Amino acid sequence: MAELRLPNFNIDLQLFAEKTEKPTAKRKHKAAEKGQLPRSPEINSVIVLVVSFLAVKIFTPFVIDEWTVLTDNLFRLFARDSFDITYSSLQTMFLMVVISSSKMLAPVIGGAMAGGLAASYFQVGFRFDISAVKFNLDHINPVNGMKRLFSPQSLAELVKSIFKVLIVGYIAYTEYMKEFMNFSRLTDMNLRTSSAYVGQVTINVIFKVILWLVILAVADYLFQRWRTEKELMMTKQEVKEEYKQVEGDPQIRGRIKQKQRQMSMSRMMQALPKADVVITNPTHFAVALQYDASVMSAPVVIAKGQDRIALKIREIAREHSITVVENKPLAQSLFHSTEIGEVIPSELFQAVAEALAFVYKLKGKI
Repeated sequence: MAELRLPNFNIDLQLFAEKTEKPTAKRKHKAAEKGQLPRSPEINSVIVLVVSFLAVKIFTPFVIDEWTVLTDNLFRLFARDSFDITYSSLQTMFLMVVISSSKMLAPVIGGAMAGGLAASYFQVGFRFDISAVKFNLDHINPVNGMKRLFSPQSLAELVKSIFKVLIVGYIAYTEYMKEFMNFSRLTDMNLRTSSAYVGQVTINVIFKVILWLVILAVADYLFQRWRTEKELMMTKQEVKEEYKQVEGDPQIRGRIKQKQRQMSMSRMMQALPKADVVITNPTHFAVALQYDASVMSAPVVIAKGQDRIALKIREIAREHSITVVENKPLAQSLFHSTEIGEVIPSELFQAVAEALAFVYKLKGKI
């Protein structure tokens, strides 16, 4: 009977893993480097619109004065008996118009530029990415262009644009319809009064439009933040792998720490024979002290341990004929308050001095 063999399929199970974990700081940093940040074009548009609107409202008297000066100069130029349409006269008029127009438009354009920069800084901070201006064939690929054109994001932008147009149109229509009956009286007003009235109505319409656009921009920014956070979500395995990359493999780190503890223990046991006394609990704690009055200001802890290590310290102490003194409170205080290589605390000087005096008396040194 022929043997039936099934083909081998290599399936990456990560494709089916659910992304339930919030993005780590490292993932967010990498996304920021690639420009994947919550950014709403509506914020830029509305801030530019608000700043431009305020600039127009603030600098309107200046613009009127400048326009009055320009028209006055042009009329004076035309009124001259010697005026003739020549290249020189046309050049003079052109310069007058350009200079005056620049003065009138400068506050609005400058305010719009400042507003755009402020909006970008508010959303993503100050970032300069040269990769954005690099030549990329994908940008001119018609297939990719069609994909972007009919992508869900493009569809959402289209719906949002239509919604904005409907809002602006509805507000403008309702506001002007409220004033429709008053428009018929404009013919009875002088030019200055009628212009002021129309200007006031227009300002009210623009203000309400901006108010609704601000609400839309804030909602869009919150949505962009949520969508970006959703796109950066990670699986549990991705979080583990990233943690390993940043912190190292837990098993390797555990072995390194174990090796460090072993080396520290070895050094401590090698220094133990130099001790003058070992203070014990007697079974749970053991602290070895060394004191040389010629080079030390106070006794120093050269070894300490608990339970099994304390037993080992006592064994080595007996092998090297080091006096072991049982003092439960002192052993516990030394163990918890002093690290290896440190001088004992001043509040324990008296108790340690008594223990050392006992040792020196046993050895006949005093």
